Amino acid sequence: MTGPTGLVVLTDRRMARRPLVEVVAAAVAGGTRWVVLRERDLPRAERAALADELRQVLTPVGGTLVVAGPDPLGGDAVHLSAAGPYPPPRLGLIGRSCHNEAELGRLTVEDYATLSPVYPTPTKPGYGPPLLPSGLASLLKASPVPVVALGGIETSGQVRDCVRAGAAGVAVLGAIMRAEDPGAVAAALQGAFDTVSSAGVR
Repeated sequence: MTGPTGLVVLTDRRMARRPLVEVVAAAVAGGTRWVVLRERDLPRAERAALADELRQVLTPVGGTLVVAGPDPLGGDAVHLSAAGPYPPPRLGLIGRSCHNEAELGRLTVEDYATLSPVYPTPTKPGYGPPLLPSGLASLLKASPVPVVALGGIETSGQVRDCVRAGAAGVAVLGAIMRAEDPGAVAAALQGAFDTVSSAGVR
């Protein structure tokens, strides 16, 4: 299984304007093919049921659900924190959150990493200052795996700048969760990614 490319949507049911599955379905209709299920405060049974619902949305279009944390909830793809576990569990797809060169240097069998925060973001108050595209490009050179840019990405221009810096994908949370029309926003952001990728500017 190859790692995420294009637009990656991170979930936050508390921020979502509509029921989470509806928001994700709209984003998928707009072109999203990668979703990371967060919602780690939910009891496992509820979270597993939510994972099943999201897979039913993604599977028909060839999409992938990645679960935040070491428990794949019946799937085969997880995204782990920088803190651990090390070594990661043996699964089909493993991602890891990273924020600096030292954390990138701890990667072993992971398939991809996220680098954050690229831009200022209220959801990552403990990390900073923001990397900005120049810092992202610099850290990408130190990464042994493809990188998904994360943090404060809300506009097509920011997507284009991240891809030009070398990111394999861009992860968004608030831009989709807060959107009145998640499908339209997803289509615009995925379109920005596709435009730069197809031009060969990576």
